[in-house]
Amino acid sequence: MDLKAKLKTLPSSPGVYFHKDQSGQIIYVGKAAVLKNRVRQYFQNTEKDPKTAALVAEIADTDWIVVDTEMDALFLESEMIKRYKPKWNILLRDDKTVCYVRIDMKSEVPFVTTTRQPMDDQATYVGPFYAKNTIMTALRILRKIFPYYDKPYTGKKTLNTDLGLTPGIEIGKTTPVAYKKDLRKLIRYLEGDREKLIKDIEKEMNTESKLGHYERAAELRNQFFGLKGLKKKIVFSNKEFLDISKDRALAELTQLLNLENPPRRIEGYDISHNQGENVVASMVVFVNGVSDRSEYRKFKLKQQKNDDFNNLREVLERRLKHKEWPLPDLIILDGGEPQLRAVQDIVDAAHIPIIGRDKSGDHSKNAEVKIVVPAAVAPDVATATPASDATAYRLVYFAPDSHLAKLIARIDEEAHRFAITYHRLLQNKNMLK
Repeated sequence: MDLKAKLKTLPSSPGVYFHKDQSGQIIYVGKAAVLKNRVRQYFQNTEKDPKTAALVAEIADTDWIVVDTEMDALFLESEMIKRYKPKWNILLRDDKTVCYVRIDMKSEVPFVTTTRQPMDDQATYVGPFYAKNTIMTALRILRKIFPYYDKPYTGKKTLNTDLGLTPGIEIGKTTPVAYKKDLRKLIRYLEGDREKLIKDIEKEMNTESKLGHYERAAELRNQFFGLKGLKKKIVFSNKEFLDISKDRALAELTQLLNLENPPRRIEGYDISHNQGENVVASMVVFVNGVSDRSEYRKFKLKQQKNDDFNNLREVLERRLKHKEWPLPDLIILDGGEPQLRAVQDIVDAAHIPIIGRDKSGDHSKNAEVKIVVPAAVAPDVATATPASDATAYRLVYFAPDSHLAKLIARIDEEAHRFAITYHRLLQNKNMLK
């Protein structure tokens, strides 16, 4: 189907669209409240600024993913830009539209605000989001569910107090401790942990009701039904994601590892510690190439040692005991051949494919992405070069701008971020003891 005919099939739904060049490379990612209206605007005979005109001249194809709400489109757009890093998002971007949500949880009474530039001030930053107006709208909606202060706390009653948009510490309605607990729920929602958050609130609501804490149970009931009203989980079938967005990274992984089907659920793992202290591990989950933060898990290691091999074994053994968690179609470790060797028997017994990202050597952004692959699953990789034991593993190199390399790097970066965040949390707690 040519592009002109394809544009006629655009739905009147919110979603995320992908502009691509002649080679199929994603060059721009955007979101829309109404896909049909927004995407067609690019191709109308109207005057455009020079940069937009240059973008349109490069567009050879457009794909899109439909979601349920504009808020879902906001979160998905952010994830896709982080993953693909399209060149025109950088060239066209006005830095004033890039936005982080900032909450200083170390303050006695935190307030919620937005900023273009995160600082190293130990506050919590969520983002980046690539449309300030939309995230501000999302915050206004969420404020009705999780009331918060948008300015430093003064202890004085304001109009927002009467409107129920503050937690009401100033009138004795709640306490700073309870307020912080609700702010952590707001952070979880913004980070994408929506499904589990709703279940946790429902459980807490039932507990408070049984204890006879009816006022608190009523507050939790309002949060529960408020979030249920917003709950529009983005779900992609394999067909949707591969046919609509033509995700080459998953197709390349399928071919590289000789898999029967594209890996729908990919789990990434990383270890973080400080010379064997506060040793933790992260498990991040990507479904059809998109991060699903509600499925993330963190582990505090039982043995607090500087021993990544045994640490990885412990993490995977503990993870596989959780029969209630769906098994992954692929595991990606932050490490090379030694790390894979340390856990190969565990994943083989579970019949789960595994690869490693070897970051030894050049760590620059322009460095090739090196992937360690068991030779048994990829014996005929033309680009492979022998690892230390050519009969067991192969080292495969990918250009940093390739589809597969971008996906692997995104998963690896997210696993590292999640692990080091938990490590720092434990480190700070232990310093206060």
